Amino acid sequence: MNVTFFGAAHEVTGSCHLVDTGAEKILFDCGMFQGGQFNEQKNHEDFGFDPASLDAVVVSHAHLDHTGRIPKLVRDGFRGPIYGTHGTLELAELIWKDAYHIMKYNNKKTGDPVLYTEEDVTRAMSQCHAQSYRTPFSIGSATIVLKDAGHIFGSSFIELTSGGKTIAFSGDMGNENVPILQDSEALSPVDFLICESTYGDRLHEDERMRKDILLELVKEGVRRGGTIMMPAFSLERTQEILYMLDEMAEEDKTLPQFPIFLDSPLAIDAMPTYTTYTDYYDKDAKEKHMQGNDFFKFKQLTITRTVEESKAINTVPSPKMIIAGSGMMNGGRIMHHAMRYLSDPKSTLIIVGYQAEGTLGRRLYEGAENVRIFNEHIPVHCTIKAIGALSAHGDQDKMLDWIGSSGTAPQKVCFVHGDDHAATELAHKTRDRYGVKTIVPEFGEKVEVE
Repeated sequence: MNVTFFGAAHEVTGSCHLVDTGAEKILFDCGMFQGGQFNEQKNHEDFGFDPASLDAVVVSHAHLDHTGRIPKLVRDGFRGPIYGTHGTLELAELIWKDAYHIMKYNNKKTGDPVLYTEEDVTRAMSQCHAQSYRTPFSIGSATIVLKDAGHIFGSSFIELTSGGKTIAFSGDMGNENVPILQDSEALSPVDFLICESTYGDRLHEDERMRKDILLELVKEGVRRGGTIMMPAFSLERTQEILYMLDEMAEEDKTLPQFPIFLDSPLAIDAMPTYTTYTDYYDKDAKEKHMQGNDFFKFKQLTITRTVEESKAINTVPSPKMIIAGSGMMNGGRIMHHAMRYLSDPKSTLIIVGYQAEGTLGRRLYEGAENVRIFNEHIPVHCTIKAIGALSAHGDQDKMLDWIGSSGTAPQKVCFVHGDDHAATELAHKTRDRYGVKTIVPEFGEKVEVE
């Protein structure tokens, strides 16, 4: 058995790993590359393998950088089953449709090519087969189990057994004690692990400080009197932010009185999935749900679904807060708000997630004084803050503990989904702690499962 890495190698996006058991070819994830024109151009290139040769695709979670090229995979000849949890596959459909509409909009505005069609999305959905956590299923001679990764709603890490060997793929591993979600499950004893390393070289702030840090930044933004912009990933980060704001507003009574707007059609469309699969909730969220507490709604919150409603936010006096996608500021409605408010010294941009190289969010996080949005130069005068504790990814300590959570570390660990320094640092730490072989694979590299 071997694994070949066709994405997320020395970078954070484009997750795509081909497992060859000797009898089956199974793809773990098929995500989009994000961050700058060079990276996004890779989405239109050949996969590096024949899609028609695949027996199946297993998806770890719905985020675009893990599922975004599946409709293209189907367009290019893949006709096998697509497996994931119920929540993942429902959210993936929303992600694919949203991505298509954004590509169509960008094609009209800038001439950027469209990766796939609505018909490709429909065909991809017809090939989906939803699975439950911890319930084994078979792909030929291979047995697969999906376990809760605690990253986003329905997220999983994948364990595959074939020919007496077991390999696992972390997908994206969740942060500690996040709102709504249950904690990440322990890894089973495995021979070979494909492990994400997004924050492999750093530690987050204490999770107990999350709400306090967010509240203080919101209060600071209100005192400045400008607009608080929060680019948030539409799946999970947005829901977690709403959950905490609801607690501040309805339970703690600490949130200042000012208007808050949820300006993300994808996040709005995802809400029914969150209220359907309540068995994914952690203990606190389940208790609130049973008490009739809709923690995604509170008096200060306004939902802006349509373009007209989104534009109307501009007429609302500041201070105000806008939560909008995309999380890395490489598309979506946040771009329009950024054009309007980045130059305002009274306004605030709060970054709450990982920003990939080449994205607008990364440039702003690193202190750019001027940025280009829709071919316009925008001076940056607003205050920019970041909250690491709100990340949906585990930090270095979380990942190291999880790698050994079975009590027996894997014999070999390949680190993906991380920048060079993050992946290499986590590889060294893992080698030193567990005495196992660690690899940071190159794009296209094939690694044997021993």
